[in-house]
Amino acid sequence: MKPGLLHLFTGCLVLAWCSQGFAQDRALLRLVRSEVTFVSNAPLERITATNTKCSGLLDPVARTFAVQVPIAEFQGFNSPMQREHFNENYLEQGTWPYASFAGRLIDEMDFSTPGTRTVRAKGTLAIHGLAKERIIPCTVVVSPEGARVTARFEVALDDHAIRVPRIVHQKIAPLIQVELDLLFKRDRGT
Repeated sequence: MKPGLLHLFTGCLVLAWCSQGFAQDRALLRLVRSEVTFVSNAPLERITATNTKCSGLLDPVARTFAVQVPIAEFQGFNSPMQREHFNENYLEQGTWPYASFAGRLIDEMDFSTPGTRTVRAKGTLAIHGLAKERIIPCTVVVSPEGARVTARFEVALDDHAIRVPRIVHQKIAPLIQVELDLLFKRDRGT
């Protein structure tokens, strides 16, 4: 999917949820705190970076969600040059500035009852301009103020056409570990 189409699709999805929420008096949950961390654990080097600038919405009635991750906001790495290569050569953030995950919680869940639940999120994970359908196990902690979602999963570089030059194959893992911690709170506007 081309970058413009992906942003248009995500934007339409969010607008549809918002208008549906207003029409049915739904209380959307807005992403207010995010931490998305990736780890590349290769034979010669371990690379870690974290992003705290994500945006997103969660509709607890429909159990739908959309989260957008700005690629250029990842911080960490082992050197400034490594961050530059990540942004410009591997993720090509000038062409594909965002990664996103949008879909639905496929397990039944009542967001009106506080507690901790393990559910599966099924949706489209888009990175580097390529969208893949994924099912990601998540832990959701519901409170009166909203919901905290945590998950750990792997992303294969090949799934998203992220090419690593042969010269650095021993420094970048083909499977990247991703960990996320997202806090959604009631949107005062809905």
